[in-house]
Parts: sequence; C-alpha cells; structure tokens
Amino acid sequence: MTHQRVRQLRVVVEAEDYDEAVRFFRDVLGMDEQAAFAEGDDDRVAILDAGRATLEIASPTHKREIDRVEGVTVPSPRIRLAFEVDDSPAVTAELAAAGGEVVAEPVMTPWRSVNSRLEAPAGLQITLFQEAETLEERSAREGFGTGDRP
Repeated sequence: MTHQRVRQLRVVVEAEDYDEAVRFFRDVLGMDEQAAFAEGDDDRVAILDAGRATLEIASPTHKREIDRVEGVTVPSPRIRLAFEVDDSPAVTAELAAAGGEVVAEPVMTPWRSVNSRLEAPAGLQITLFQEAETLEERSAREGFGTGDRP
C-alpha cells in the first residue's frame, strides 16, 4: 500500500439557512462540533465531526443501481452524503421529525446494509446506512473484493 497523504476529507456546504443546517446535523444527527468561527454579521462556519470519512466514487450505472435498490424514484444528485449510523430506521425517523424529508424508507440492500434516503437542510440529499456485516465478511463474498491499484 502506498503512503496515505490525505489526512482528512472535509465536505464544505453553503447553507442559506445556516442555523437550521447546524441544528439538523449537529443537534439532531449528533455530529460533534470541532470548531466554529465567526467574522461578524452572517460570516459563520461550523466544522462538524463525521467520524471516519471516505470518498465513494461510483460509475453512473452504479449510482442508478443504488437509487433503484434504495427505492429512490427520482435520480439522485451527482454528490450525496452518506452517514453510517447504529440504527438507520430510528435515525431516519428522528431526522424526519426534525425536518428532513424522507425520500426512501430504510431497506436492506444486497450489500448487506440498511439504507434510507432523506432531503436535508442546505439542499443536501443524504443516505443513512447501518452495516449488517463487517468489512471483512463483505470483502470475502463474491463481487465485493477490493479493486486493483494501477
């Protein structure tokens, strides 16, 4: 394996309703605030801890397959956030009660995770997923190995 040069993935989102977005993701979803800065007036930023970050790169065909499996009837945007949680049905209900719009209810996927989809503040579409097997178990199944590096 090559040396890992990237230390952190930070997704930067512009939110017209800053307070609502911070409330939804920090207070309801439960992402700890690492830092917050204000330069005055409406110049504010909050950096929320999402645990471990990964970058999932999907082909257009795979993106459509994810939409189909999750029960999404309208194509998802090119960029979507996905959050691993311990209980995706419960967190889906909690986020819906806090203003998120459920796009697709929780469903067991072929890759053995329970996924749901919501429209969230700041114009973001998010997936909540709960793993039903370990990465090692999944990697051992046919079609789920890691890709070769060039």
